[in-house]
Amino acid sequence: MPVLQAVGLKKTYATAAGRLVVLDRLDFSVEPGEMVAVVGASGVGKTTLLNLLGLMDQSEGGEIILDGEAIGRLPGEKQAQIRNRKFGFIFQFHHLLADFTAGENAAFPLLIRGEEKTSALATVSRYLERLGLKEKGAEPVYNLSGGEAQRVAVARALAGRPRVVFADEPTGNLDSSTAGELHALFSELKREGQTFVVATHNPELARRADRVLELKDRKLVQQ
Repeated sequence: MPVLQAVGLKKTYATAAGRLVVLDRLDFSVEPGEMVAVVGASGVGKTTLLNLLGLMDQSEGGEIILDGEAIGRLPGEKQAQIRNRKFGFIFQFHHLLADFTAGENAAFPLLIRGEEKTSALATVSRYLERLGLKEKGAEPVYNLSGGEAQRVAVARALAGRPRVVFADEPTGNLDSSTAGELHALFSELKREGQTFVVATHNPELARRADRVLELKDRKLVQQ
């Protein structure tokens, strides 16, 4: 059974010329431990799709199903709990908070759940070590390089042991060497059973996916 499905998603935006249809009766599914890459031209709606699947935005039609449960129309508080406990998010820009250390930033999903700080920091330290940041947990974010900051963002996404990680151009702001290291990490985590939905323009990252879907004419087409 798919871990995550979307059935008949629709999303429009208001423009000066009227309603712009971005997604129209779109279907999607991802199996446990699968990496699906979503590709397509800039502005076609890849970020919109990830935001809908991750409950960061609301569709105007259709349903989202996680582990057999319809979640797209749940109350806001329930959706917030699912985002925190079931989903992880990695963006092109790391969105770390400058007033906190690398470890504290990575631990935020656990702290929001109410986990004790010492325990949360111990959990994220294992992810930071795996990402080559063993000595960086106590570092202020402003002391980190761009690649290090993005790896902290990856640790933050993984720390809550999510069912699905959504990655929106996760290496688009990195040099090729650092990007390659993260690509290899995604492949390793996938082999260990982590599920990924990745929006990307990077052909190397797309090649590592189990399936590549192109978002075109408001629907997904298998490549």
